[in-house]
Amino acid sequence: MSSLSFPPARAVGRGAAWYRGDCHVHSVHSDGELTPEELAVRARAAGLDFIATTEHNSAAAPDVWGHLAADDFLIVLGEEVTTKTGHWLALGINPGEVVDWNHQVRDGLIDQGLDQVHRAGGLCVAAHPHAPYPSGDFMFPFRGFDTVEVWNGLWTSDRPWNADNEAAFAEWGRSLAADIHTGSWRPAMGNSDTHLEGQIGIPHTVVFAEELSAEAVLAGMRAGHSWIAESAKVDVSFTANVDGRVVGVGERLATHGGQVEVQAAVRGVPVGTVRCRSALRRLALGSEVVEELKQDLDRVLLVFGRQVRDVVPAVRDGDVQDLAGPGVVAVAASAGDEPVVPAGEEAGTAMTGRVLVVAGQECGQLVEGVAADEQGALADAGEVLALVHLRELFHGSEPMSA
Repeated sequence: MSSLSFPPARAVGRGAAWYRGDCHVHSVHSDGELTPEELAVRARAAGLDFIATTEHNSAAAPDVWGHLAADDFLIVLGEEVTTKTGHWLALGINPGEVVDWNHQVRDGLIDQGLDQVHRAGGLCVAAHPHAPYPSGDFMFPFRGFDTVEVWNGLWTSDRPWNADNEAAFAEWGRSLAADIHTGSWRPAMGNSDTHLEGQIGIPHTVVFAEELSAEAVLAGMRAGHSWIAESAKVDVSFTANVDGRVVGVGERLATHGGQVEVQAAVRGVPVGTVRCRSALRRLALGSEVVEELKQDLDRVLLVFGRQVRDVVPAVRDGDVQDLAGPGVVAVAASAGDEPVVPAGEEAGTAMTGRVLVVAGQECGQLVEGVAADEQGALADAGEVLALVHLRELFHGSEPMSA
């Protein structure tokens, strides 16, 4: 075989930089309609720096992709492992290597495939977890996978974002809160799943890599130094700063109780909404804090005090759960001497993904049996959870309104 039988694992690139890539692409060598040459031309035209070959249950053929790589364009070898109970991407595998697709949920064989990819230094991606077609629904647990494809492309729709993406994003968010609580987390990824003309790069993942190589790009994705864009026109910057220490996307910041300043800038979109989400363990109480959080946290409604009607007059005791619809977090507070959420039900309520628990007069009744170091477990839903253990605040004081 010639040196161009397979693409090189490293391109010249721009050194340490942000690179754009689409890691879910099909050609005429599986069920796509475009040739590798057409895919490469369109990917470069879309502003991408790299793509991954992910034919169904087969390796990239020799003498097909190698000549399409360039100093500024990387091609990563991969495979879409297509099983009866879900699809997943094996990225960064060796030339000619195939991962066996003949496994299903509960047969215990998935770990062998994951281990094979990891031994090659590759990345395992849970693909389109809620795709609306047979076998597209991802039934495997996320455990063992490095990232989750929360945004899958156009498919047969004319819209880039569909209900299956919304479901995948919500599921990833719930697992994210739980993973962070245990000290680990699983980053998100967006890919086009190109099969047809006009799909490549919609969406794609933007990753910070030390160089334009398969190893560096996959390492950046694994670490979460990445974000997702619909087109190369979109640019995002995000930093968090505490006491002069600044981190960016995917990095960690030890606050040591200090105040964190977050800055986000989005360019290249005509209109949009910036949402800031957090899993809060404790909140300082005060009307100014409530007002600030109402402004900064897009889906959060905070209610403090014994009389919930004093804060939200239209809310009756029995209507609290009705607040748990799209775009708002339900309120669990105390009304009079009885908690709105009975003792023992708060954890189940919190798993809806839309619940903010605010302890009222009887904090113990509302979050009975939840130790301080276990509070984050209630935040598995991926939204904001506030547990306030300041029972004395409401004794002998007037109800606080926001």
